[in-house]
Amino acid sequence: MQLSSRNRGSYMVDSAASNHMTYNKGAFQTLDESFKTNVKLGDNHIVKVEGKGSVAKQKKGTRIINDVMYIPNLRTNLFSVGQMMEKGYTLHFGGDSCTIYDNKDKTLKIAEEARSLQLPRLKNTTSKENDDRLTTNPSYRGSLRSLSTRETTQEAIPFRNLWRAKAVLELIHTDVCGPMRTPSHEQNRYFILFIDDYSRMTWVYFMREKSEVFKVFKKFKNLVEKQSGRSIKILRSDRGKEYNNSEFDKFCEEEGIEHQTTVSYNPQQNGVSERKNRTVMEMARSMLQEKHLPKAFWAEAVYTAVYLLNRCPTKAVQNMTPIEAWSGKKPSAKHLRFGSICYVHIPTEKRHKLEEKTEKGIFLGYSTQSKGYRIYNLKTKKLIISRDVEFDEDAMWNWDEEKVERQSVMIPKETPPQQQQQRRNRPSRNGKEESTSRITQKATTIRRD
Repeated sequence: MQLSSRNRGSYMVDSAASNHMTYNKGAFQTLDESFKTNVKLGDNHIVKVEGKGSVAKQKKGTRIINDVMYIPNLRTNLFSVGQMMEKGYTLHFGGDSCTIYDNKDKTLKIAEEARSLQLPRLKNTTSKENDDRLTTNPSYRGSLRSLSTRETTQEAIPFRNLWRAKAVLELIHTDVCGPMRTPSHEQNRYFILFIDDYSRMTWVYFMREKSEVFKVFKKFKNLVEKQSGRSIKILRSDRGKEYNNSEFDKFCEEEGIEHQTTVSYNPQQNGVSERKNRTVMEMARSMLQEKHLPKAFWAEAVYTAVYLLNRCPTKAVQNMTPIEAWSGKKPSAKHLRFGSICYVHIPTEKRHKLEEKTEKGIFLGYSTQSKGYRIYNLKTKKLIISRDVEFDEDAMWNWDEEKVERQSVMIPKETPPQQQQQRRNRPSRNGKEESTSRITQKATTIRRD
């Protein structure tokens, strides 16, 4: 099949296509011409969608292909693997064939129809870049399972090469997690991650509703582009409605951002955001469990997990942490324990002479907006930012009894064994040996400059 010549009845099976598309208006049984939008093709050309409807496909009977976009300027009819699999098909790609299995049909009639179909070699695309990005792989073997329609297959399954960005903001991965059963202290139930492919630097934002994604993305875009002096080139997301809507598409088009949508069965495309999402959730869950914190603190745990991951080595970035690859600055290796008891200094002008100089709180992480610590004030029940804090990392808060509990009584690790023995048996001022129960590790007073 030659891409340069039109075959009005044939479709190319395309794993990168977000929707079924055809230029053949006569193929539609039903067509809603009020549906208008734009689509960016693999060669970065933007074409207009002039309608959407159902197409009848003749192949051992009549099959109806639903939700097909009508694009008059399209050069080749495209059959979306993602849409097809949304109805429960399983696809096997190998050699020069594409085999489709209908999970509800034990006779595999769909597969028998597909076995004789050949994969075209994409040698007539509009540019060499396209040829590199949409290549066929004769040795590819695999089973791709996902979700789409009772349509038959035709030809071709090109796959994108595994590709890594060579500079910051060339590619941004994004994913939404939620809803959480328990809202955070700020009544958020979702969080969204943005991951820079080159540096693996991660940003997290919290939302009450998924509908806030567009607003959050614009906020993120302004931040990172001003920090780096570069522009976002590609945004890669799933096919959720929060990413795929006319408002989002129009903004990306106006800003020159290529919006790539992935399908869930393809780990080469969405693996970065999925793995990061899973890692963040596992870390947050562990931090909450370790300190016996209520689930309402999940957002603070997620925030701290992302903060720490940005400062930890990763295989994706050699010899650097994500934040160093992003900013060029080495991060501090000193980190305090999430959920530890701390004492926040109250400024003189905010207290009377006989009042306490500190208030108890729980350490919830580091502020990225100012040089301070994120603290949950146990008295006011509010999240605050403070610079003058005294930490007691071996203590935790008992939420049931509302009191401080010490996890362990220990002598600092750097004390040599002989000195430890001397300290255990050293005489007190009255000549008696001092009990080891009175020897405790002192809290650390830290001012974040």
